Amino acid sequence: MPGWLDELLTHYAGAGRLLGHGVTYSPLSALDHVRQSSWLDALRREVAARSYLHVSEHFGFASGGDFRQAPPLPLPLCPAALETGREGMLRLADAAGVPVGLENLAFAFCAQDVRDQGRFLSELLAPVGGFVVLDLHNHYCQACNFGVDFDDLLASYPCDLVRELHVSGGSWSEPSSGAGRVRRDTHDGDVPPEVFDLVPRALAACPGVRAVILERLGHTLGGDAAASFRRDFERLRERVHA
Repeated sequence: MPGWLDELLTHYAGAGRLLGHGVTYSPLSALDHVRQSSWLDALRREVAARSYLHVSEHFGFASGGDFRQAPPLPLPLCPAALETGREGMLRLADAAGVPVGLENLAFAFCAQDVRDQGRFLSELLAPVGGFVVLDLHNHYCQACNFGVDFDDLLASYPCDLVRELHVSGGSWSEPSSGAGRVRRDTHDGDVPPEVFDLVPRALAACPGVRAVILERLGHTLGGDAAASFRRDFERLRERVHA
């Protein structure tokens, strides 16, 4: 880790504003205890070195044996998946020693995945008293890809558990099958106007939100993109303050 990043994290921790957000723990990966245990050991060292307000991960699984470094993938809502996920969250909570949560996914294999995700999150988080990180662009992806109404989707989530909102842009993919465009949460573009419109509706429905995060991958900020990112930030701040 570069020295400037170490100093930055320590600065946020000292101000009581450091939020942890993991990508590769993969709480719903089954029979992956060796890799997960190594990840949790690193987390224990990190939370011992700095004070975190909370730590979150992504719903779904991102590792399966030799198949790794994929975006998190969903699982069907079933007893076996719930058992695996709850065990993973209990281990995460024990290692973190602070409140833990899960972020909703953009990707889904079918409309049933979309309809079940809010309930799935609620049941996974119940044993640890966990919270939800609600990514609005992920909801936007699901609404575009499966023809789901955003407000209906939001109503299916445990909004009282939402503690953090994420806002980002993404991109469209054209499958080679010619089946139509797919919206993807790639974090490499400007925030769509439709996602900005979701911010006040989400804040009204989720009274426990403590932080709103604007996301974009650093390597995509070259040229004019940095200026548009600043404009997105100002626009988001205006929506939140309003």
